[in-house]
Amino acid sequence: MGIPKDILRENIQISDWSIITAYRGSIVHGTYMGTKDIHATDDKDAMIICVPPIDYYLGFNTHGLGKKGVKEIFKGQWDIVCYEVRKAISLLEKGNPNILMILWLKEENYIKISSSGQLLLDHRSYFDGKHVYKSFVGYARGQMHRMTHGAHQGYMGTKRKELFRRYGYDVKNASHLVRLLRMALEYLTTGELNVFREDTGELIDIKRGKWSLTEVEKEASRLFDLCDKALITSDLPPRPDHNLISDLCVEIIRTTYKEREN
Repeated sequence: MGIPKDILRENIQISDWSIITAYRGSIVHGTYMGTKDIHATDDKDAMIICVPPIDYYLGFNTHGLGKKGVKEIFKGQWDIVCYEVRKAISLLEKGNPNILMILWLKEENYIKISSSGQLLLDHRSYFDGKHVYKSFVGYARGQMHRMTHGAHQGYMGTKRKELFRRYGYDVKNASHLVRLLRMALEYLTTGELNVFREDTGELIDIKRGKWSLTEVEKEASRLFDLCDKALITSDLPPRPDHNLISDLCVEIIRTTYKEREN
């Protein structure tokens, strides 16, 4: 698949400054439906973690990353988000579901990994903690609300709105809801974040409207309850060690600049 060359040329954050470039979303979950399926509403999603030049940290040049350290790129079917490394690591420490998954992908889902990017992947255990319950389950509750209340929201294109009218709920949000809760349950129970889904068939069935709203809500209720119980019994630490993560961030940036000197 690969990110198109014109996007790479136009965005130096991806082409030159990336320490990790990877796919995300339905591609990494195994639920990407292409463009021909009548139920397909997926973009081609990618995520980049980058280290900009030193003047980003010591001067005033934001290098297109803005004050928040994030750049979003929308072109054709592509939806790409680029995080400056400190921003990325701060979100990882908080257990943000969308970015935490970049540490747990299958090998073929990584487009680029530099030596400093590998440092981050090698230390993914630094970000373990029960605190992810709040971020995953909270995000799932948001998906559950949007599942039945999002028909007139700007994020929904014409095709997705038509599917909402046909089935009476947002089937894409419903699939996200079930996936997030199952991932949270697995992580709290085993300490493993299973980004690629073995339940792909069920998740795609939900996206195709083969589950009724009642069936989705019943499964979500069951999973919310199991996540609550798993939080109590989980062997994960309460939260990450902030000092360890801070030291890792410094090491990653230093390693990146050393690489660029060679």
